[in-house]
Amino acid sequence: MKQKMKSAFILIPFSAILLASCGGNSEPQEVIPAEDSTKVILSYENEKHLANVRQLTFGGDNAEAYWSFDDASLVLQITNPNWNIPCDQIYLMNATAERDSMPLPMLSTGKGRTTCAYFMPDDKSVLYASTHHVSEECPEVPERGEKYVWALYDSFDIFVADLQGNVTAQLTKEPGYDAEATVSPKGDKIVFTSTRSGDVELYTMNIDGSGIKQITNELGYDGGAFFSPDGTRIVFRASRPTTPEAVKEYKDLLKEGLVQPVDMEVFVCNSDGSDVQQVTNLGKANWCPYFHPSGEKIIFASNHSSEKGFPFNLYMINIDGTGLEQITSDPTFDAFPMFSNDGKKMVWGSNRFNGGTRETNIFVADWVE
Repeated sequence: MKQKMKSAFILIPFSAILLASCGGNSEPQEVIPAEDSTKVILSYENEKHLANVRQLTFGGDNAEAYWSFDDASLVLQITNPNWNIPCDQIYLMNATAERDSMPLPMLSTGKGRTTCAYFMPDDKSVLYASTHHVSEECPEVPERGEKYVWALYDSFDIFVADLQGNVTAQLTKEPGYDAEATVSPKGDKIVFTSTRSGDVELYTMNIDGSGIKQITNELGYDGGAFFSPDGTRIVFRASRPTTPEAVKEYKDLLKEGLVQPVDMEVFVCNSDGSDVQQVTNLGKANWCPYFHPSGEKIIFASNHSSEKGFPFNLYMINIDGTGLEQITSDPTFDAFPMFSNDGKKMVWGSNRFNGGTRETNIFVADWVE
């Protein structure tokens, strides 16, 4: 999933955690005027980069909301039993309006499981990964045992659909997991994650699905990739097992179509895969990275300062690994950040102010430098 497994990672285990206190610096700016008890400021005191925070979804698991190239729309994935949607499907929403109680327009088929939608350059179509061509049923989610794992469903392939939900192309057909696809701002390339080599690697292809090229080749999970604003670089998350025990565990899980996403760092490389550099060295799970509009910083989610695996919050760091700064302060979960193409807004998924439920919702804010 573009992040799901980008998002299966969080929406199942972490959105189920009860809210916990983070200390004094995360007290919400909750101002409820007497004349209107419905007005609540949805930010925390030290979230200085976020202004005019608005909640766009209300109920269910809503994640991985990504802007259209003209910044007018968002495409996202939703699981909502109240809509009879038992596992993620892809939806379209107006970026300037809150969702009402009725379901949004569905862009996927409503069959199988989907993940990782992204607008194509014309803003008249989207790509996403789906299992619908193999089975109409939701694939099984791995049982959560002593160690948490993601499923790399080998039935995922990448499709293109128009904004009426008609599938117009299938871009991948190789055996194995093909998902987590995003599009270059240049409009010429797609980067995606695949297991076709026997490991979990990054690949690029032309916008029509031709010219597939493997761009990473180190042992470990490489995924959740996005292009820089000028399309010359790629940021991604990766695990790098090094000890004999870690390598064996990684390979054994991969044989079962599983990966353990608890030890990941942020990396960057050129768009052709050259000059790979590790950006973070924080430990634990550092993931869903996205370039700041300047192209010189990266925003990402991390639990590196958490004692129990949560909370996850958003952080920003320079590409050279300096200048780490915490951006959000929710006591449970903030992730999936994406800046609008004009650099003026940021959208992300959060468990903030959900009343202690398991709901993950989409929020948008004006970005303040």
